[in-house]
Amino acid sequence: MKKNIKIVFSMLALSSMIMLLAGCNKFLDRKPLSATLDDLNQGGLEGQIYGLYSNLRNSAGFTTIPWLAMHDFRSDDSEKGSDPSDGAEWVAPFDRYQYVKDLWASNTYWDDHYALINLANTAIQTADSLKLTDPASMNNIAEARFFRAFAYFDLVRSFGDVPKIDFRVYNASQANIAKSPASAIYALIDADLTFAAGNLPTVWGNQYPGRLTSGAVKTLHAKSYLFRGNWSQALSLSQQVISSSSYSLFSSYYGIFKDAGENSSESIFEIQAYVSPNGSINNGCQFATTQGVRGSNASGWNLGWGWNTPTDNLVAAYEPGDVRKGSTILFSGQSDDPSTGGYGRVLPGSTFDVPAGPLPRKYWNKKIYADPAYRASTGQSDNPNWINKRIFRYADVLLMAAECHNELGNGAQAIPFVNAVRNRAGLANITFTTQADLRNLIKQERRVEFGVEGERFFDLVRWGDAVTVLGPLGYTNKCRFYPIPQPAIDKSGGLLVQNPEW
Repeated sequence: MKKNIKIVFSMLALSSMIMLLAGCNKFLDRKPLSATLDDLNQGGLEGQIYGLYSNLRNSAGFTTIPWLAMHDFRSDDSEKGSDPSDGAEWVAPFDRYQYVKDLWASNTYWDDHYALINLANTAIQTADSLKLTDPASMNNIAEARFFRAFAYFDLVRSFGDVPKIDFRVYNASQANIAKSPASAIYALIDADLTFAAGNLPTVWGNQYPGRLTSGAVKTLHAKSYLFRGNWSQALSLSQQVISSSSYSLFSSYYGIFKDAGENSSESIFEIQAYVSPNGSINNGCQFATTQGVRGSNASGWNLGWGWNTPTDNLVAAYEPGDVRKGSTILFSGQSDDPSTGGYGRVLPGSTFDVPAGPLPRKYWNKKIYADPAYRASTGQSDNPNWINKRIFRYADVLLMAAECHNELGNGAQAIPFVNAVRNRAGLANITFTTQADLRNLIKQERRVEFGVEGERFFDLVRWGDAVTVLGPLGYTNKCRFYPIPQPAIDKSGGLLVQNPEW
């Protein structure tokens, strides 16, 4: 787990067809996942495209500790977690902003994002070489371009300027290019998502649960504009998702994160995972496993690796009566609270209690807390790989629309969106007073709505609040970007200078 991986394209040596062997039972296994170039005629790109979904599910840089480190540990909502001695080397870089250029976590995050880009580029080039223009192939190309944009959005907000590789790579030397400015990366993201939105359906129906839609594309595009402070474009895209009437807030907040809430009315995009009741079929994702309560088999609480645990700061952030608190946080030494998604079990105490209990942390992420009965049926009590990773939720679109309205001077129009999210959480309506007050309310709503879902750090950075909020933990402005793990090679053959602030 702690091996130092130094590969720019971890998938480069393999044919992209190999990815077709690892499908997801809910979606990716619907068709035989094998193909040859002779099969890649009208609509025949699907095999490669299914491989992109599979790659996303199986890549540590998108679903396990490297993703959690870059997206969650760096916020004030969560910390490394687990035992103090387990992964102790991750504390300084991610909880204290003492970044390390050569670390398994950041290297893997980088490698896996470029591996997905490489697979997407291969599919796009294949379609172009075969001159595929039929509707099914255009859907496939749109999916590939979404995944390329999805990976680049993570890279540009995590690292800043990065190499723009928008072509098929046949040998590793072709990937050794200079960084492009962030503006060029965003231009590629804009082009890819504009194309994808125009070539994907609003809904696929029950035939392909979890498959990308134009709503998912527009949500990502709105988020990318929000990160750039382009309020009008972000609002337009958010309103298109809202007016599509394809989504609605799920009835209960905790229900979103239960098995029955997968691909629900609120779901815009999820990474699909599946493990059969007897465990014989395992097309799982380790997102939940990495964060389950870290205990012992004897206590019955060995539910995962115990990383990404909530902080005291997050616990204190909720208003009285906000059901999101009990739906987000499991408390050591307390009931799991069936009214907010628990199963009537009481957790052992923690080492912070007096007298001390066996669990190493006071709090745990309840959003990945799996049903004990299903755990028992699979025989994988400490490995709940069947839980989907939620990527985009409709609540995010509503709060993005609210933020944009407020920043454009239309605060009163933001209120219904904010109140819809608050009411679902059991909280009273707010009214519009001033733009500044509503801005702070929206910031608060985003924090408690998306607790330990990987949004907080990037929100703080784009709001310009990171120095104030995270400064006491060691954050400075240069920490908004993690140093690029590996130097690229510029056209003159010399080593490319990395982030000059370092």
